[in-house]
Amino acid sequence: MSQPTLPAQVRTAFVSGASGGLGQAFATVLLGRGVSVWGTARDATRLGTLAGRPGFHPLSLDLASTDAAAATFARADAEAGGFDVVIQNAGYGLFARFADLDETLWEEQIRSMLFTTARLSRLALRGFRSRGRGCLVHVSSLAVEFPLPFQSGYNVAKAGLSALSESLMVETRGRGIVVIDFRPGDYNTGFNLAMRGRLEPRGDEELTRAWKRIDDLLAAAPTPDRAARDLLRAIGRGRSGVVRSGSFFQARLAPMLAAIAPASWLRASLARYFDLR
Repeated sequence: MSQPTLPAQVRTAFVSGASGGLGQAFATVLLGRGVSVWGTARDATRLGTLAGRPGFHPLSLDLASTDAAAATFARADAEAGGFDVVIQNAGYGLFARFADLDETLWEEQIRSMLFTTARLSRLALRGFRSRGRGCLVHVSSLAVEFPLPFQSGYNVAKAGLSALSESLMVETRGRGIVVIDFRPGDYNTGFNLAMRGRLEPRGDEELTRAWKRIDDLLAAAPTPDRAARDLLRAIGRGRSGVVRSGSFFQARLAPMLAAIAPASWLRASLARYFDLR
């Protein structure tokens, strides 16, 4: 299989959430193509595996602090001379029943993953518009189509990013700007281990079964380098649109079945998939 390539004008990139998982894979593959990458983490010391590489610029950026995140992005964009690609990847999960989760945690997750991300995207688009080109990637999730149980805030934030992407695809049409809604399925990363605000499911057999099922699915999932190749290929095509990435079942077969199956059947299938009886 041929390796995906990038247009020659892609020289600089911003990748949020680059300390591990998909974000680290995105940054790594871009660096390997000679792209200078400004990568973020809440704590820049966690970027150690990338920080020593030529062309990598570590940034401390916390989506929970909207104004500070916007200021950091603006400074980095100026330092880069304008980003050619902006990949909005950072996010986190909260595993709990919606009715039981502290509402402050839930609202902070929506604000961080949706509102702050949108603020950075607005800044990116202003730069793209002034230069007449650029690529904005919102890393949403196949959870947009198949919502994850007990992760309501994550589902809402990712669905919001997908809706924003669709809006921007129309707004930027014919202006030299590419908008990609990148929807990964399960990948073998530390996402579940890093999930914040998880309520211990003691005495709640349903949560315990669902958590075990998620653990098992992620352990058997593809490695993040597949997602990085898929995204690189999408950027290289230079077209706006939705890009699904993951196993054949999750990224190809399930969406095809979802397009023709009744909604009630899909909900029942999701419940069985996550071992909810």
